[in-house]
Amino acid sequence: MSDDLILEIEEKMQNAIDAYEQRLKTVRAGRANPSSLDGISVDYYGTMTPLKQLATISVPEATQLLIKPFDKSCLKSIEKAIFESNLGYTPNNDGETIRIVIPALTEERRKELTKQVKAISEDAKVSIRNARHEGIEKAKRLELPEDEQKNIEKNIQDLVNDYNKKIETILKEKEQELLTV
Repeated sequence: MSDDLILEIEEKMQNAIDAYEQRLKTVRAGRANPSSLDGISVDYYGTMTPLKQLATISVPEATQLLIKPFDKSCLKSIEKAIFESNLGYTPNNDGETIRIVIPALTEERRKELTKQVKAISEDAKVSIRNARHEGIEKAKRLELPEDEQKNIEKNIQDLVNDYNKKIETILKEKEQELLTV
């Protein structure tokens, strides 16, 4: 029973790491990355639809994204959604496609993005701590002998330490990527 509990908690922690990595992909680092547009939803005939369901997104050059919608009538809606997304992108509509030239990051913007990445990292750590708390609560409800209870808590804390190290490693890599000119 305790092994199942540990596995369940570890799965939750791994899910937190996966969600953390997905969120970091949306933080751009000065070069074109189609995943930076993943969070954008477009008003398509009254329904909020993810951009990647409405168009193909490609990278023709290192600092450029090309969005080619399947339905050209939604070009204006896509352009509006990108502009309102606060990603700092300025979409250029040529009537058939939308081009986004990724501007070079200023030093100030790099530091701002680094703070954003640290906040995302802190959110991931909170998720890990919540999983720990949940695991310890479940272990207490099992009414196990005290030594077994302490052993489960130690194992859960070891998992927390391991996953926090993973978060720190990922954070350092992302900071390095952001601060590299």
